Formats: sequence, C-alpha cells, structure tokens
Amino acid sequence: MMSINVLVTGGAGFLGSIVCEHLLKNGYSVTVLDNLAHGQGSLFHLCSNKKFNFVRGDVRDERTIDELIKNVDVIIPLAAVVGAPACDRDPWAATSVNLEAIKMINRLRSPSQWVIYPTTNSGYGTKSGDVFCTEETPLEPITLYGQTKVDAELDLLNSPNSITLRLATVFGMSPRMRMDLLVNHFVYAAITDGYIVIFEKDFKRNYVHIRDVADCFCYCIKNADKMKGRPYNVGLDDANLSKEQLALKVKDYVPNFFIHFSEVGSDPDKRNYIVSNQRLREAGFEAKRSIDDGIKELLKGYRMLGRCSFKNI
Repeated sequence: MMSINVLVTGGAGFLGSIVCEHLLKNGYSVTVLDNLAHGQGSLFHLCSNKKFNFVRGDVRDERTIDELIKNVDVIIPLAAVVGAPACDRDPWAATSVNLEAIKMINRLRSPSQWVIYPTTNSGYGTKSGDVFCTEETPLEPITLYGQTKVDAELDLLNSPNSITLRLATVFGMSPRMRMDLLVNHFVYAAITDGYIVIFEKDFKRNYVHIRDVADCFCYCIKNADKMKGRPYNVGLDDANLSKEQLALKVKDYVPNFFIHFSEVGSDPDKRNYIVSNQRLREAGFEAKRSIDDGIKELLKGYRMLGRCSFKNI
C-alpha cells in the first residue's frame, strides 16, 4: 500500500499532539508545522518514529505552506486561536490564523489534495437547549471565534475534496494540556480548589473525548470519498449535558466537591444547545469514550501536575 502523507498545522497543540500520535499508529507519514508559541515539547515522544517530521514555522507564511503542501496527500489544519476570549484579546491574530491562513491553504493546494478541517459546534450560536442541532441547522455565530471558523468552513466546503468536523467540547489528557475546556476545568477545580462557582447552570452542550476526535480524523482519511463535501458533528450522543449535570457527575468521583450556582456571569458564545451526531454515525463512525472515562483519566493525569508554580501549596 502506498504511504499517505499528512500535513498537520498546529500539530503540537492540545488536539494535534494526540491526532499525530493516532495518525502515526495508523501508518501515515506525518509532518507537523507549529510555531511552538507555548514552548511545548508535546511531540518529543514521536521523534523516534521515522514517519514523523517537524517544521517550526508560522501557518500564515505562504512560502512555508507552499513548500510543505507539495508532497502531501491530506492537510489537517489545526493551527488556530481557540475560544472567544482568546480571539477577542487579539482579533488580528484570530482572523489571520483562523480564516486567512485557511483560505491560503485552500488556494495553494491542488484539487486532488484533501483537507479535513476541525471547526466548532459553537457556530450554532444561541439556541434553546431543547432542539437538536443537525448539520442542516442554520449557523449563527455570535463571536469572532465562531465567525472565523464558520467562514473558513464555508470556503473549504465550496472547494473539492474537503470534509469538516464540527467538534463538540473536547475533554481528556494531552501532552499539551488545556484547562479551560469545561470537563477538564471542572475536574481540575474539584481536586485543587474543592469548589466551583457555575453560572448558566442549565445551559447544555455536547462533549467528545480527544482520542475519539483523533480516531475520527483517521476514519475520515480512510473513508474520504464517501464523506467529502459535507460537515459532520462530532460528539457523544449521550453527552448532551447541562453544566449542572456535568458538575454533579464530577462530584460522583470527588464527593467533597462544593458546587455553587450563581446568577452572575455569562458564556460569550451563549452555547446552549444539544447536538445530533447521526450523520457521522451513518457514515460509519461513532465516539465511544464516555464522560466517566474522561473524568477518571483526568483525575489520574492531574495527580502528576504537582505543585502550582505560583502557589505555596
């Protein structure tokens, strides 16, 4: 079988470091482009693999991208300024990385090269929390983050050989850890602070384990022809949970976790929706790792964090 070459931009990040591991396990050759903005060594464990290569650089550099995509079959653009607060803090970076760089990749690639692009189901905007969002549900992003991801998705889906994955809120351990994601954050708060203050406790969203997302990318590569040209929601069908339900699930594992519900505070994305993952299931892929699996994994991982650099405990 001929080797498939995959370019992963932002491959040293929270999601990328797991995706690259799974791609290599599936026999693909992987090149990562990342600027290592966080100084991370999240890919050190892959360096012994002969099918892994790393390039330090910026996804917005046209000469770098043009050179790298010449010899690849699949492009997975993970490089992004992620989340509404981060995008609002630096709108220029958000627009140039999340949208303009994707358009550039799309322009430079040949029509025969595949793009599998992760976007976010926060593009569904403000919903009631009672109606399932499908891929046909109108996209109504209300933040710069949501808008850049939606616009980039539209550009790709109007081009040949593209698949987009609308990711639920991701959870799980990664070599480049993120604590701002809801499940990861709730578990961390439970075992470090012992309490949490939650606003908009009834707001619902969907969740997915990071390794299910990585497996989904691999599945898309193998089944690209039957999946092309369409967006797919990627999440756990039994994990459309409110913030209150999620916090109480964490409390099952950390009984002394004190949860306080507050009227103060709001989600900048106004995320309150439940998501149907039926289209992806019909295409042959289903997320398998549960919220409970993730909580147990996070509890194990957080034991390794040790003392906070800025706390004397």
